[in-house]
Amino acid sequence: MSPARARTSLPAIIAAARELLEEGGLDAVSMVAVARRVGIRPPSLYKHVRDRGDLLAAVATAVALDLGDLVAAAAERAGPDPSERLRALAAAYRSFALATPRSAALLFAGATPGAEPTPAAQAEAARPVLETVRAIVGEERSLPAARVVTAFAYGFASMEAAGAFRFGGDVAEAYRLGVDVLLAGLEADVGR
Repeated sequence: MSPARARTSLPAIIAAARELLEEGGLDAVSMVAVARRVGIRPPSLYKHVRDRGDLLAAVATAVALDLGDLVAAAAERAGPDPSERLRALAAAYRSFALATPRSAALLFAGATPGAEPTPAAQAEAARPVLETVRAIVGEERSLPAARVVTAFAYGFASMEAAGAFRFGGDVAEAYRLGVDVLLAGLEADVGR
């Protein structure tokens, strides 16, 4: 094993890149900066990733898997009622997007071609939402319903993180209201 491989690992490299992403955005995630962060020379980084695009794809995959785990755990803790599961996973999405806004943007804003998570990671991140809305609206409407839930959760949280809600009031309460409105709409859709 080479000394560089012994001094670092792909998980350490991904973690360093995620830290840099949150600290300074995509521009801060350079091969040189990541190598410095993990304590190796920049050429040694290429023993672990092909290029910056490969690194960003690995970061996006890790972020998607973490989000999937977070949302699945929240839904599981909520119990079997689909409405409560939806509320819990929506709260988890919001928490994730507020805690790691640049990671959330990497997943949902689509501004970085080639930095997409693997299809398996995307499916795993989407699974809890799809399963939950499927229990509410049925198989045929589950994909569009999951898209609406995800778009609301990310859109609201990204606006909140950007400080877009300037009129005061309880932003968390507004988010809960939005989830309740979505849920009422999904439940009403079942009768159609």
